[in-house]
Amino acid sequence: MNLDEKIRKLTEDIFDHPELGYEEWHTRTVVCDFLHEVCPELKITDFARTGFLLSLPHAAAKPYRLCFVAELDAVYQPGHFHCDPVTGAAHVCGHYTQVGIALALLVRLLENRLYEKLKFGVDFVFVPAEEFLDLAHRQELKDRGDIEYFGGKAQAIKEGVFEPYDFCVCTHAMGGDYPEFSTEINADLDGFLFKYFTFKGQAAHAGFAPWLGKNALSMANLFQTALAYLRQQLDDSKLVRFNPVLLDGNFGINIIADRAKIGTDLRTNDVDYMIQVAKQLDQAAQGAATALGGAVEIETQMGYLPFVQDRYLSTFVKKAFAKQDKIKKLYENRPSAAAGDIGDLSFIMPAIQIGYSGFTGRIHGTDFIHTDLTAILTTFPDFLVRVLMEMSDGIEVAHFYRRSFIEYKKTIERFGVEHD
Repeated sequence: MNLDEKIRKLTEDIFDHPELGYEEWHTRTVVCDFLHEVCPELKITDFARTGFLLSLPHAAAKPYRLCFVAELDAVYQPGHFHCDPVTGAAHVCGHYTQVGIALALLVRLLENRLYEKLKFGVDFVFVPAEEFLDLAHRQELKDRGDIEYFGGKAQAIKEGVFEPYDFCVCTHAMGGDYPEFSTEINADLDGFLFKYFTFKGQAAHAGFAPWLGKNALSMANLFQTALAYLRQQLDDSKLVRFNPVLLDGNFGINIIADRAKIGTDLRTNDVDYMIQVAKQLDQAAQGAATALGGAVEIETQMGYLPFVQDRYLSTFVKKAFAKQDKIKKLYENRPSAAAGDIGDLSFIMPAIQIGYSGFTGRIHGTDFIHTDLTAILTTFPDFLVRVLMEMSDGIEVAHFYRRSFIEYKKTIERFGVEHD
């Protein structure tokens, strides 16, 4: 069995053994076993509980350094036909193929010492917990001191993992069906946060003396009505999304509810605008509570920062695409209100996320699966080698930027979220 065949088998193994964030132990084991077999002389460094990285030879001696990032975790999707029956995890976001692509690229760079032709060093960084879910478990990990951030890249930033690097390249599955094998650049993503609004009223008998109560559920409903009208005031160009849902409360058919909790995400592609809209949501909640004589407690939980793909780095992808004929279509500039913690990484250094097709079904859906692993694990890594060669020939360090963890932390704190 050659290395490409082993990578395909490993990728299928990860697909068959999906794991939620910070618990990717099987995935970590099979990947590290492969790395020990292929490049036993290279040191694997651990971080962020289940994350790990390795540097190609002489990477630190080069004038600048690339980190090639792959994500390890699965999504909670218990309706998927390949889900874990215990945890409900399923690989419906394609991260398992990111791992296979990274390994295929690594093998190609090691062959004939191709990495020596690059003017920059290359590290492969396998990051846990991209999906923002299983939050109760992550809170337990945080309470015991295992992690500080729910997102894997944010945790890695906190641990200093990305400090040696000057720029970043990631890959990601393109959702949907494509008639030809395709790639994508400049697909910006929203950032997001979670807001929780706990409305408090006064309980009373709903039939005997409802006038003695203050209905927290009515406050919550009034708040949702306010949000519906608020949408008219939002800038369409900012890709704002929120999806309020009733989480829990003290309800009964013959009881005036004294507590009702609404949770919502808030997504947008602009940090300042996210802060502005968050304040508008808070005002709407406070107004709804005040209107009916109640009160509201507001909690903010930070998710990820918006991801603005680095247009300069993307030019090298376009150049590489123009010089090959196996990938038939290049899509670009299709922003999405989806989010990823690559946004946090792009805050501290230039980053791009190159998309690839080869799937069918709805991403995060019950029918998502690969249809062309050969193109994903062979054609696409070959293309990435060409991309790196283009970067090596023409990249100018003047286009790089660097922000520190302190700057990152201060930006997060602008949302009213504090971290130690």
